[in-house]
Amino acid sequence: MAAPAESTDASFSATSSQSATVSAAENVPLQYSLILDHLIGDKRPVKDLNPTVMGALPSPQKTEEQKMIERGMESCAFKSLIACVGGFVLGGAFGVFTAGIDSNVGLDPKDPLRTPTAREVLRDMGQRGMSYAKNFAIVGAMFSCTECLIESHRGKSDWKNAVYSGCITGGAIGFRAGLKAGVLGCGGFAAFSAAIEYYLR
Repeated sequence: MAAPAESTDASFSATSSQSATVSAAENVPLQYSLILDHLIGDKRPVKDLNPTVMGALPSPQKTEEQKMIERGMESCAFKSLIACVGGFVLGGAFGVFTAGIDSNVGLDPKDPLRTPTAREVLRDMGQRGMSYAKNFAIVGAMFSCTECLIESHRGKSDWKNAVYSGCITGGAIGFRAGLKAGVLGCGGFAAFSAAIEYYLR
């Protein structure tokens, strides 16, 4: 009769220990913040993204000539030159296009009823294209140079650089016609630059 009593006490003690373990586990809160810190937080282990570790081919070390070329291409002078050339080409194409759709190209003011020759039309188209090309080249070089200088001075690359540069460029061009034209040019170029930056970003 003693054996069944001992087995009952053993089963009761085991059940009591299991219930105590379950209750203790239920009382311990789940620390999700610690788990998140190890997954996406500050305690997340940083993986080495070296190409040799990832199984890719290692990138060769850059030579001094390559570094010098990169510094030259990132300079304000090179950016201004590229903008000047691009503005010249774009302005020339735009000038020739506008001259092609203008019905007054080649007309002689002294004799407007005379039909212009093909040579006169081409000459006027070339003159208008060259005029537009020069203007676009100057504007492009001024805008690119001022934007690069402002970005280097501020140490930031955001939309404000283009707005400041647009204001300076528009104001410099407009001040040739007076103070009011300079203020309008500054505001107009700044607003246009802000719209372009908003669209691109």
